[in-house]
Amino acid sequence: MDRIFSDFKAKSNPFKGLLDDRLWKKIHLYIYLPTLFWFSDWTNHINQILNYSALIGLTLALIIVIRGSANSIILLIMWLLYHSIVNIGQTWYSFGWESQVLESGFIAIFLVPFISLKKVDIRSPPSLITIYLYRWLIFRIMIGAGLIKLRGDKCWKDLTCMNYFYETQPVPNPVSFYLHKEPEGMHKFEVLSNHFIELIAPFLVLMPIRILRLVGGWIQIIFQIILIMSGNLSFLNWLTILPSLACFDDFHLKFFFSCNQDSPLWNLLKDQYLDNVKTESLVLKRIAIEKKVKSTINLMVLTLVAYLSIPVVLNLVSEKQAMNTSFEPFRIVNTYGAFGSVTKERYEVIFKGTNEKNLQSDRVEWFEYEFMCKPGNVNRTPCLISPYHYRLDWLMWFAAFQVLMKIFIFHKNSGSFFKTYEYNPWLLSMTAKFLLNDKNFTSQMIAFNPFENKEPPKQVISLERRINLINFK
Repeated sequence: MDRIFSDFKAKSNPFKGLLDDRLWKKIHLYIYLPTLFWFSDWTNHINQILNYSALIGLTLALIIVIRGSANSIILLIMWLLYHSIVNIGQTWYSFGWESQVLESGFIAIFLVPFISLKKVDIRSPPSLITIYLYRWLIFRIMIGAGLIKLRGDKCWKDLTCMNYFYETQPVPNPVSFYLHKEPEGMHKFEVLSNHFIELIAPFLVLMPIRILRLVGGWIQIIFQIILIMSGNLSFLNWLTILPSLACFDDFHLKFFFSCNQDSPLWNLLKDQYLDNVKTESLVLKRIAIEKKVKSTINLMVLTLVAYLSIPVVLNLVSEKQAMNTSFEPFRIVNTYGAFGSVTKERYEVIFKGTNEKNLQSDRVEWFEYEFMCKPGNVNRTPCLISPYHYRLDWLMWFAAFQVLMKIFIFHKNSGSFFKTYEYNPWLLSMTAKFLLNDKNFTSQMIAFNPFENKEPPKQVISLERRINLINFK
């Protein structure tokens, strides 16, 4: 942040005398890289600031869970905090679902009442505009994922991608092994089903015909549940279920709630109705004004989303489609996509350490570090962590992806230089922490440190290992 701040050239301050130049520069910077941390002492207290931000977000989330309701103020604060963290998170927050969280959260701000924390506030019903915005979101998520596959790896066209996907996905789970062993005909059916769900079914969620929209919503939810069962794809699939719920109306969801007149929901609605009847006319006028203000704001949001959707739609129809991209710094409307390419072999980057200085010695014995969930030790059963997200494990998968790229270039252009995974700054930093035997790092970020409570290793190496799911027990 220091380098960005020092290098950034802000426009001339039009409010001299009211705002000092440094504050004006921070405001200007916020427009280009939105993070509240510009207005904090990030140089000396960034760790404390991050911890307090996470604590505030957690507290607000607990309030929502405990009360079973939220308002725009709470959701706006949570959105600003998460936005602030994502925008300085760099590699650690470079995953596509970060933008999806921000877009979903932005719409949610206008879905709930502005101030009221009532579970069901009949004075401030959800706006239809926000419902349609969620449908627009799930449409773009799925159609983007489908189009990137058609324009990406040819295995999506010859129906062979699922022959490899369960094995080479970022973090397989125990079920992945059995799905990988399915007959080839089943894998072809899975690819065809994927194309239908991602390229045809998304249009159902936009349909004005109720039954088609309901079917479209259930197709997407069932698809996400299947993905949750088949691999550890973080909270992505859980998050994608959220906008799919906008396809359903109250009548369709009534089986989730009791129709008994003694039920909590019935009593809640009855009490609110009686409150409205007793409300004075002056208060009713204020409520009417609030509704008009909310309607105006929702129309403004709709206009904003429509405008920001223009480059997103152009990207969808482009042959050079970019996935998981934002065209504006606030990430209000984004492009999405997943697994445009599927690797055919699984390589893992393995780290080992030794206490022997002389690597030529016969006494050299290497001890392997084990990560939380990523494959490595073939005697360890694949883990089940979704919706939790081990960011380091995912980054190690991307590093292994670069291993395959290096092998490809070596065969095609022998002798050429390629910047492989070893040059990733975060990986070099991790190697240094292994050499220092940093307990704060090893105790929280990896599953097994062979040098725990011992002398730090004298040497640490990384190597590539070919792994097949048939090796796992």
